[in-house]
Amino acid sequence: MKSVSNILGLSISTTPYKDTASYIIELAANHTSGYFCFANAHMTVEAHDDPSFARQVNDANMVCADGMPLVKANKILHGKRIERVAGMDMMPTILDLSEEKNLAVYFFGTTEDVLRAIELECAKKYPNLRIAGKISPPFRQLTPLEKQQHIELINDSGAHVVMVALGCPKQEKWMAANSPSIKAVCLGVGGAFPVFAKMQSRAPKWIRDFSLEWLYRLSQDPKRLFKRYFYTNSKFLLLLAKQKLSNSTKIE
Repeated sequence: MKSVSNILGLSISTTPYKDTASYIIELAANHTSGYFCFANAHMTVEAHDDPSFARQVNDANMVCADGMPLVKANKILHGKRIERVAGMDMMPTILDLSEEKNLAVYFFGTTEDVLRAIELECAKKYPNLRIAGKISPPFRQLTPLEKQQHIELINDSGAHVVMVALGCPKQEKWMAANSPSIKAVCLGVGGAFPVFAKMQSRAPKWIRDFSLEWLYRLSQDPKRLFKRYFYTNSKFLLLLAKQKLSNSTKIE
């Protein structure tokens, strides 16, 4: 099931979108412990800068190409176009399939306001969806007792899927550390929460297709994101050029 490409050290899945969704649901229906990461340029650079984080991401059941830069990077590095598997698309897909299959979903992360808005949206779009519960953890280091209590709440709820939104790299680290103890599939969907809740807008499709979704997000929050995107995008392109050169040298 797991076919991957090496992009800057991350094992990016080449599995098509529909098959990825089916795999998630298959694992979830059996209460299988596991987690899925949705990688963009930011996560890729974070993983390059932190080998321990790279291992945590690569230990996932799948590392999906969330951003168009990774889709295009795969074409540049390996000569094949892969399908984009974005967390913002996967979240509603899994909610829809969970309603269809009568699977229970848990929401972990972000704020109480966002979680309430998600519940309202789910009630409109998926009236028969089983919401097992929701937790908005405090924005600080959790105590071991709090971590254990969260795991117990999730397991006791009977959840099949846990949507996780703590931001990168926090959510990936949380999933890597806690997934073995959780009887459900965890999805690190990050920014999908406020978009699904209609508290933030998503870039139009034509902007996403041109790999400019980061620019759209930057325009919404320039003060917070300018430094991150300037560093991340520049380094991503530099690392991509180095890997391409390295691949070419090996072929020769």
